[in-house]
Amino acid sequence: MTNIQEKATTEIQEKIQKEVEEARAVCDISGSNSAECAAAWDAVEELQAEASHKRQVKPKNSLEQYCDANPEADECRLYED
Repeated sequence: MTNIQEKATTEIQEKIQKEVEEARAVCDISGSNSAECAAAWDAVEELQAEASHKRQVKPKNSLEQYCDANPEADECRLYED
């Protein structure tokens, strides 16, 4: 995992933790069966889904890495139809 990916993972985990705390507070105030409580936990679930999606990003293969380092190489040309 690159430093950028690690930073993004840390940031989203912090957001998830903040949303969990907010969801608990909302549910304590409005009740665990309230619409507000359900909406707060939906926000937590959305962030968790986003974090899961980011972890599933496949690593670049050797050609993709080469082209990132050498975009002018013949092997890396992209042609438009």
